[in-house]
Amino acid sequence: MASQYEVEHNIKPAPSTSRRRRQVDMSTFTAHLHNILPSSTAATTTTASSSSPFDQHHNPHAVPNPADTAALFRLIQDQMGTLATTAPTEENRDFLRSLVEALEVDVAHPPRQIEGVTQAFLDGLDRVPRSRLKKEDACPICAERYLDDPYPLVVELPCHETHRFDLECVGPWLLGKGTCPLCRKEMGKRKEIVVEKNDDDDEEEEDDMDGLYA
Repeated sequence: MASQYEVEHNIKPAPSTSRRRRQVDMSTFTAHLHNILPSSTAATTTTASSSSPFDQHHNPHAVPNPADTAALFRLIQDQMGTLATTAPTEENRDFLRSLVEALEVDVAHPPRQIEGVTQAFLDGLDRVPRSRLKKEDACPICAERYLDDPYPLVVELPCHETHRFDLECVGPWLLGKGTCPLCRKEMGKRKEIVVEKNDDDDEEEEDDMDGLYA
């Protein structure tokens, strides 16, 4: 399975070598996500390579079946749990276990709607150029050093400049949960615009109301 970077840049991986020993597999997750979302939502939440056989929903207001939603979060949970079993450090193991525990709530009590980010948001995340990566920098999820990959695809989340991940690793979490795995801040949410009113505005409104009854 080609990585997101290889798809974007039309790079063909070597036929018999793969340096990624610890990596989240997005293929099954993406297929299941596309399968359970309404067609209008799926068009903006999955990759362009997804095929039409998974596009079964035609009602844009339909909500996923709770069992399907639970299965989606279970897919993420299983992958994080598998990575935790081979974690190279206690810090990485504890972090992955915290993600597994956070997902347990969604598995046991599936939300009515999947609050994850859209594929457009994921595609629009800032890419960190190779020149800005240090030799020891590693993905918090897979714990592998970015520069060990000849074509690293590292994204920086908008919550903090140090919250960086391999796109393949953080993608399922963002599409499912919609939060930063590190600080749990919500991603891609519309900010409510609050219009502040001053005393002069209140007086003008009162004058207008008086004029209606003059």
